[in-house]
Amino acid sequence: MDWNRVEGNWKQVKGKVKEQWGNLTDDDLTAIAGKRDQLEGKIQERYGIARDQARSQIDDWASRQNWS
Repeated sequence: MDWNRVEGNWKQVKGKVKEQWGNLTDDDLTAIAGKRDQLEGKIQERYGIARDQARSQIDDWASRQNWS
């Protein structure tokens, strides 16, 4: 999946991100602004997991999305 698509449609996508990772605040989502590395860091911070775990969660989540 092309992450540029997520970044370009962040306003629409961030609701789905919030559903998946409810511990992220609206301020977090605004600061992330669709940037994958920022999302990884915030998930790591909020959930106390390793960066590779956050990356894996994002990959799994992204693969389940219907981006059409």
